[in-house]
This record gives sequence, structure tokens and C-alpha cells, in this order.
Amino acid sequence: MTAAVRELPTGFGRLWTAQTVSSLGDGVTHAALPLLALTLTRDPMALAVVTAAGTLPWLLFGVLGGALVDRWDRRRTMWVADTARAALLAIPAAAAVLDALSIPLLAAVAFLLGLGGLFFDTAAAAYLPDLLRRDPALLERANSRLRGAQTAMSGFAGPPAGSALLALGRAVPLLADAVSFALSALLVRTLPATPRPVPEVRESLLRQARSGAAYVFRNRLLLGLALRPAVGNVAFLAVETVLALFAHDRLGIDTYGFGLLLTAEATGGLLGAGIASFLGRRLGTGTALTCTAAVEGLAILGLAASSDPYTAGLALAVCGAGMGATMVLGPSLRQTIVPAHLMGRVASTSRMLAMCAAPVGAFLGGWLATAHGIRTPLYAAAGLLLAMTAVTASMTSNRRVEAALRAAAPAGGPDHPASDAPVRQDAPDPS
Repeated sequence: MTAAVRELPTGFGRLWTAQTVSSLGDGVTHAALPLLALTLTRDPMALAVVTAAGTLPWLLFGVLGGALVDRWDRRRTMWVADTARAALLAIPAAAAVLDALSIPLLAAVAFLLGLGGLFFDTAAAAYLPDLLRRDPALLERANSRLRGAQTAMSGFAGPPAGSALLALGRAVPLLADAVSFALSALLVRTLPATPRPVPEVRESLLRQARSGAAYVFRNRLLLGLALRPAVGNVAFLAVETVLALFAHDRLGIDTYGFGLLLTAEATGGLLGAGIASFLGRRLGTGTALTCTAAVEGLAILGLAASSDPYTAGLALAVCGAGMGATMVLGPSLRQTIVPAHLMGRVASTSRMLAMCAAPVGAFLGGWLATAHGIRTPLYAAAGLLLAMTAVTASMTSNRRVEAALRAAAPAGGPDHPASDAPVRQDAPDPS
């Protein structure tokens, strides 16, 4: 039986269901928290504090969190994180009922939810390759389904549901998200156990965190996979910062139309996630990643030059498709080639780079729009993404990818578990 038709294990269905339910709750809270903050203040800086608080855990504890996940049981880490987030949401829900909500409380809740997400997401990224025995084809299929469900729930269903539930009462969307976390925790507890990584020589947590980050920066392929979303976040946040203003002033789009514009991007993301495996098989993962970088750059260039909503919507849909495919191919490859005992640190280091890049993009977009006009951030983002195409072609080429896959392949083939034996931290870069 070829890897292309190998069946996903039953345990993956439970993991997919858990993450789908959780993503729906995330979408509800993503819409509800800013709206709740808006009922308390009209100060833009106060609203920004609530929004930014959710990203701070990745900036402050990303690599350390990955080191802890590499020490802990991944399945237990996931269900404990979800249980903690369910309990946490009871606090602002009670405050809403008692009319005791405040901006500091909402910011603290956003921060702690982000911290729980750090541990859950990192543990899930480390658990999945063990569940699927590091089979590249299965990982692509699994990540495609996970990414598609996440986009559908957090991008389509969750935000409207959050707004609708808020109309029923300020505590309702928070309680709905708490229920989603509780259901996810129950499902995760039923997942099959996977072997724990072989413990490394006893080192301090900080030293282990540094060694995990160094593993990424010393390996050109892993560094290339980490730079794609990091550079992409600079570009996309530069666009997102001015997109509402661009849509209103240049495209004549009202508030309802702007929501449809964002829906077009999410629709493209679903399509990209669905065809990612096909692109990887036909072009090779390295070439597919190069092509998606070019597609994203050209799509943003088309958005910058557009003068009507239909062209802009098509450009965003094409860009979303490139992003969706990238977010399946990149993580799947990383989960295949990274040793189990390093998976948490490598995943969290890559995510931290992407999260650190986001504020840079937001500041860049705002400055360029103020100094040089509303279309300038879009052209700059397109240039950045197209320049990234050349970097991707070199660092994540098919030749480099194939060499890394050969080096990571277990002796018994994909039907046998990959070895968890630690590898040297200065492992040579596949080339």
C-alpha cells in the first residue's frame, strides 16, 4: 500500500474533532473580546492592549514553552491546557454577570488564554507526528484537514457566532468558549498514548530552550521553513493595518462589504489547504513552497493595483490560497524531519519568530501609509513576498527537502515508528 492511500488512524479523528470544536470557540472569543472591550472604553490604546495581550505569551515564553513541552507528556499537556482555559473563562463570565468587567481583566484573560494556546498548540504539533509515525503523506493530509477546519471554524463560523451570542448577554460567548475547551479536553484525554521522547542529558530549562532554538538557526531548511511565516507576517500585517481604510477610501466598500472581502480571503485559504497535498506531490514540497510565495506576492501586487471590490476580492482569495497551502506543507515537512525530543522547541521557535514579526509589519504598514500613501504598504508587502520567493527557492529547495527526508526516514520504512533517539545538536544541514 502506498503512502498516498494510507488511512489516517482513528485517533486522528478525535484530535481533529477536538481542535475543530476548540477553533469554533476561539472564533467566538476572537470576536467577543474586542466587542466586550468596546462596551467599556472607546480609547484606541486600551483596545490595543486587549488585542496585543493575547500575543505576548509567544513573545515572552515561546522557546521556554517548547522546552517544557519536550519534557512533558504531550497528550496530558493538551488536555490540561484546555481544562485550564475552560476554568479561566468562568472568571470574566462571572464578572460580566456581576457588571465587574474591566479592561485590565480582559487583558489578563487574553494573556492567559494565549499562554494556554502556546502550550496546547506546541504540544499538538509535537504529538501529531508521533501519532502518524512521521509518515509524510499522512502528515500532509492530516494538516490539510486540521488547517481547513481551523479556517472554517475560526474564520467563518466563530466570529458571527460570537457577535450573535454577545447580543444574548455579555457572559454568553465566554461560556460558549469555555464549553468548547471542556469538550476538547475530554476528547484529547481519549487519544492514544504515544512514546515519550528519550530524555536528554540533564540540562537547565534555559539551556534546553537555547539548544532547541540553535537547532533551527543552524539548519538552513528549518530556518527557511521558519522564515516563510515570519516574513509573511511582516507583509500581511502591513496590509491588514491599512486594509479597512484602503477598502473604504479606494474601493468604496462599506462595513458589510469589508466582511465579505475578508470572507474571500478565508475561502481561498480553505481551497489552498485542500490542494496542498496535490501540489506537494506534483511539484515537490520545495518547489510548491516557492510557488506559493510567488503566488502570494503577485496576489498582493494585484490587490495594490485594484480599483474595484471584485478584483480586490479575487486577489485576496488567491493570496489566501497560497497561505493555506503554505501552512499545510511547511508544518508537515517540519514534523516529518525533526527528531521527537526536539519537536516542541523547534515548533515553538518557528511560531515565536512569526509572532515577533507581526508587530513589525503593523508598524511598517502604518508608517508607510502615513508617509507615502495608502497603497504604498501593499506594494511594499508584495515586494517583500516576491523577494521571499528567491530565499525559499534556495533554503527549501526540492533537493534539500529530499535529503532531509532521507536522513529522517526510519530504517523500517513508514510503517515502523521513527526512532526517538536524540541526535547531536550540531547535526549537519541537509544539502
